[in-house]
Amino acid sequence: MKVRQPLTSCYRRAVGKKSKKAAKAGKAGVEKRKLPKRECCVSKSRCGRCPIRMLKEGTLPDGLAVKKRVLVRAADGKKVSKKELQKAA
Repeated sequence: MKVRQPLTSCYRRAVGKKSKKAAKAGKAGVEKRKLPKRECCVSKSRCGRCPIRMLKEGTLPDGLAVKKRVLVRAADGKKVSKKELQKAA
């Protein structure tokens, strides 16, 4: 008669991938800033990356502003590109 192994041994996690807990433990010292969205999604609950929420909380990067629910440059009021947004953070 064969001895059956538990199913967990059959379903091992892939080689080279970290579990979520291990990944978080490695990033404990480095905190990545959230970048705001380029436009507000107008959800009632306001997502974590909403430019309006970030403006209110004071976490919006320097040099950026919100005008008519759109993220703009504070200097000239023109829309912000993704490249500029990366540099601002």
